[in-house]
Amino acid sequence: MARPIVAVLAGGDSTRMGFDKAHAVIGASTMLEIVLDTAATIGEPVVIGRRVAPRGIAALPDRRAGTRGPLTGLETALMLYPDRDIVLVAVDHPFLQTGTIERLLDIGGDAVVPVHDGWQQVTCAVYRPAFADAATSVLDAGCRSIISALGRADTRLVGEETWRAWGEDGRSWFSVDSPDRIDEGLRRFG
Repeated sequence: MARPIVAVLAGGDSTRMGFDKAHAVIGASTMLEIVLDTAATIGEPVVIGRRVAPRGIAALPDRRAGTRGPLTGLETALMLYPDRDIVLVAVDHPFLQTGTIERLLDIGGDAVVPVHDGWQQVTCAVYRPAFADAATSVLDAGCRSIISALGRADTRLVGEETWRAWGEDGRSWFSVDSPDRIDEGLRRFG
C-alpha cells in the first residue's frame, strides 16, 4: 500500500501572526520546515497553497481560483492524488506527533478526525479518496467548511479518551497562529 500524502496547508494570510507564519522560527527552523520534517516520517509531504516549497517538495496551488481555505486545499490534494490517503495538517501545527497520525491512519472511514474540547480538529486529520465527493459538493454549493463536508461522508470522530490513551496531549493540533502562541507552545510542549 502506498504511503499517504501529507498535505501541509500553508496558503493562509497569517493575519494574527503579522507575517507569513510558515516562516516563523522555532528553535533553528521555520514552522514549515518543522512540519515538513514530521510529515516526511509519516508519508509523502506536499505543500498546499504556495507556489514554492523548500527542499524539492511539491508545491501545489489551490485548484479553485479565488477560493481559499482548508477545504479547498484538501480538495486539491484529493483530486491530485485520487488513490492515496491524505493526511491534512496545518503549517501552524509545529508540535505534530507522528504516533498520533499513525493511529488515525489505522482507523477506517472516509474521514478520521480528533475532537478536543468539543472542537473537531479538521486540520490534523486523515481523509480518504471517497471524501473527495463530499469536499467537491460542499465547495460547489458555495460553502468552504470542512465540517459541513464531514456530514456528507463516513466520518469517524476520535474522542479525547482515545487519543489520550495514545499519549497525545493536544499538541498535534495546537495552533501557533500568533507570536505569543510560539512561547505558549514551547512552555507547554518543549
